[in-house]
Amino acid sequence: MAVWGPGGRLGLRGCLGARKLLCPRFQSRGPQGVEDGDRPQPSSKTPKVPKIYTKTGDKGFSSTFTGERRSKDDQVFEAVGTTDELSSAIGFVMELIAEKGHPFVEELQKIQCSLQDVGSALATPRSSAREAHLKHATFEAGPILELEQWIDKYSRQLPPLTAFILPSGGKSSSALHFCRAVCRRAERRVVPLVQTGETDANVVKFLNSQIHSHEGRESRKDIQEK
Repeated sequence: MAVWGPGGRLGLRGCLGARKLLCPRFQSRGPQGVEDGDRPQPSSKTPKVPKIYTKTGDKGFSSTFTGERRSKDDQVFEAVGTTDELSSAIGFVMELIAEKGHPFVEELQKIQCSLQDVGSALATPRSSAREAHLKHATFEAGPILELEQWIDKYSRQLPPLTAFILPSGGKSSSALHFCRAVCRRAERRVVPLVQTGETDANVVKFLNSQIHSHEGRESRKDIQEK
């Protein structure tokens, strides 16, 4: 996940902070009314582009936020990688529902931004973390409460669920089903880290609530394309 920079972890604390840094729909395009020709022009000097590869992972090891080196198949990186897959799947479904004019785009974007904070928490195993690390990587309960509010809202709009739903209903609905399945896998990857005390229990609560929020969206008739 995009949690690290050349100098260490990027400042992604809180959903708003993550949105400003990473979410294109929340990025400012500059003052309104300013024409492109009025904008400052870049220098004619060719800027020095930093390399995005470091070769430090070529032997199958990577670093956590705490600086600890672990194998890339470690439970920590399995969990971080799966939440990254989940964010990518959500990004895909956002493009589908935006094309069709469905709601939920901003809600899904908030989930993506919260997943950046999930990645930060997961990449900070408590067994090697100092207080300074935990100060920047604790996952708060706010996003969980917001998800629960969305679940309650969609539950009121749907009839009681009396049977399993096959993943289908058109492109948008099917893509949301896929997000739900990836989210379940992310939850399975995170549970061992919570059980061993390596990460915050709020991370599992957030993923579990997110599963139900996707279930509410995928079941709505207006998301199921005929």
